[in-house]
Amino acid sequence: MKEIVVVGAGKIGATIADMLAVTGDYRVTVVDRSQAQLDALEVGANIATRQLDIGQDGALESVLAGKFAVLSAAPFHLTTRIAEAAAKAGVHYLDLTEDVASTRRVKELAASATTAFIPQCGLAPGFISIVANDLARHFDTLDSLRMRVGALPQYPSNALNYNLTWSTDGVINEYCEPCEAIVDGELTEVPPLEEREEFSLDGVTYEAFNTSGGLGTLCETYKGKVRTLNYRTIRYPGHAAIMKALLNDLGLRDRRDVLKDIMENALPATLQDVVVIFVTVSGRRNGRLLQETYANKIYSRRVGETVRSAIQITTASGICAVLDMLANGALPQKGFVRQEDIALDAFLANRFGRNYAQAVNTTLAA
Repeated sequence: MKEIVVVGAGKIGATIADMLAVTGDYRVTVVDRSQAQLDALEVGANIATRQLDIGQDGALESVLAGKFAVLSAAPFHLTTRIAEAAAKAGVHYLDLTEDVASTRRVKELAASATTAFIPQCGLAPGFISIVANDLARHFDTLDSLRMRVGALPQYPSNALNYNLTWSTDGVINEYCEPCEAIVDGELTEVPPLEEREEFSLDGVTYEAFNTSGGLGTLCETYKGKVRTLNYRTIRYPGHAAIMKALLNDLGLRDRRDVLKDIMENALPATLQDVVVIFVTVSGRRNGRLLQETYANKIYSRRVGETVRSAIQITTASGICAVLDMLANGALPQKGFVRQEDIALDAFLANRFGRNYAQAVNTTLAA
């Protein structure tokens, strides 16, 4: 039985701990600064809790001593602290961060680490990169990779057409930070909340716009190999216009704590959500211009004894599947591991990755 530490006792951290513990293959210690958060966990067999301020020198390193891996389900601004502790303790490191700067630091640490450092193991970044890379390998030459992902309420009922389904800090960070893209073959930065588009899937109209971090390391991987590569977050129409007014016209881009307080007190959370994944890759094969598309919708459902939201299921399944593959020797045991290094077939065959395999629709069009 492998010993795992999960940092963060929120909805995602709790789901990760539960998924791992019920297999009987992992013993999990959940670490959080808030005792109230830890007390709210339904602690079963193979799950322990530890109240800890990871900002204290050496505190997290002592907990990690002798463990197999640490999984970060903490806010993005704690990512580098956890990664640095993992490097000092000599344990494997996995995270869910969408923060570009944090991932650069993780890559630096991985260069001299004796264990594997695998960032961005969630939905986007994460699974989206695995899908895009799998589609891209079907072409002789590439033209475009376009990735669209959204975690949305099934029943929107406010002007934003949105409910809190994910980390508020993470959402605000995605809406505020510059976004990487490849435009006309050149690696560049594009502004968040811009380049809005609309599309329909299964009769439902969505909007999509630039947000930060969803591409993971794909820009670096495909630089010089593709004309267009971009990532956009999916929302219901009208969301982007209101968020731009809040961030730009009311100046809340520079007062993120105020925006977080507003959102968390005005937007209810919901378990009735849907994750929409839409990836389109075009290029040439045998001289012909072809397009391949992966489309999937994943809904909230009961996992074991607990109803989990779609974003909990997809995010937790992503990092659990990568951990499982690492533990089974299917991934490199040392250094920096990119999401696009993971084979889609192997991911979907994994016991956790199978949560993504439902309602998959992959089409090939000439």
